[in-house]
Amino acid sequence: MKTITNLIKDVPIPKMVRVRELYDSTNIPEGKIAATVTSELSREVIAEKIQPGMKIAITCGSRGINHYAIMTKAIVDFVKSRGAEPFIVVAMGSHGGATAEGQSQILADYGITEQTMGCPVKSCMDTVQIGISEKRHQSVQIDKNAAEADGIILLNRIKPHTSFRGKYESGLMKMMAIGLGKQKGAHDLHSQSPAIMHELVEEYGLTILKNAPIIGGIAVIENAYDDTYLVKALTPQEIIDEEPKLKELSYKTIARLLFDKCDVLVVDQIGKNISGDGMDPNVTGRFVQPKYCSGGIDAEKVVVLDLTDETHGNAQGIGLAEVTTRRLYDKMKLEMTYPTGVTNTFLHLMKIPMIMDNDREALQLALCCCPDAEDQNNMKMIRIHNTAHIEYIEISEGLLPLAKANPNIEILSEPYELVFDTQGNLF
Repeated sequence: MKTITNLIKDVPIPKMVRVRELYDSTNIPEGKIAATVTSELSREVIAEKIQPGMKIAITCGSRGINHYAIMTKAIVDFVKSRGAEPFIVVAMGSHGGATAEGQSQILADYGITEQTMGCPVKSCMDTVQIGISEKRHQSVQIDKNAAEADGIILLNRIKPHTSFRGKYESGLMKMMAIGLGKQKGAHDLHSQSPAIMHELVEEYGLTILKNAPIIGGIAVIENAYDDTYLVKALTPQEIIDEEPKLKELSYKTIARLLFDKCDVLVVDQIGKNISGDGMDPNVTGRFVQPKYCSGGIDAEKVVVLDLTDETHGNAQGIGLAEVTTRRLYDKMKLEMTYPTGVTNTFLHLMKIPMIMDNDREALQLALCCCPDAEDQNNMKMIRIHNTAHIEYIEISEGLLPLAKANPNIEILSEPYELVFDTQGNLF
């Protein structure tokens, strides 16, 4: 790497300024989360479907949800209060290396275990056919354990999807179509044209609603600070009618960088616990299928420095960046990353960008390769920790005029040099 080091060693790294982006902070306090879940489930139209002795499956997926364990435990306790027998079914497509053990570990990382929940956690990759889709006449699969339950309660966050737009995106309908479908069901959907993904999610979801014992679901919306904005219980019919409205609400509450463009976007961490694509394209602007989605910041180059511990080496999404570090490369586990690509067919998400020995050189490489920069002597760079936490970020001096003109951005520091350790790393 000496040749590359010599080529970029004189590239200046701009001074940075710490800022705070201000969003709507409306939220449900942590102390009221469990009570809110219980209150929602207590609606007679939902509660009456849970009868003594019934075996009730509660779905938990791989998507990070704030207060996930608290919400899940509240559902478990409510089911017990009705005299029924709850169990948690791991409902995620190919995450966790597409193994039962790997998927159980993901839930354990969220604090969802048999010990903490007080009920069994069932994880397997086996599926059974639950029905045939009405329009395309295709086999629709769901998790074997869920299919054997007397009732199923869904739990998932409602948010914009990262690779398609439609009536239903990330939420309860997708939890059924892809989460309960496990690797086989997820692959069945993703192996078809991305142009019809929104139709398939709806079609498969409706097939499951028609043929599986879905009691209802808990829909969660988070605000821009990753706090719980709304918790709402939905009946099967309300999933059909109300989830699209909740999806539109989620578009208004999610966080977005308050800048239209930059030369270089630096992301400290990516991971499956942060986003299905490692880093949320609704923030980075790097969509899997740009012709089907848009939004986020327009960054000429993206640098990713590291993986989260919770992603267990799954580096899906790294292919959406141009530059990364040897630290990330050494943590990347192909056996965890590649099954996701086989399932969703987006193989470019697994491509490895240029690898630099340390953070300093990663930044220098990206900064010197921005031919479209408006001012090569005043580069516009943004650094974020991850796409789930963008309240506090760093911006270069070149973006300071825009920040000062925006009432929703608070300037927290004077310009300063980034501090690298003796190995050339930021952390």
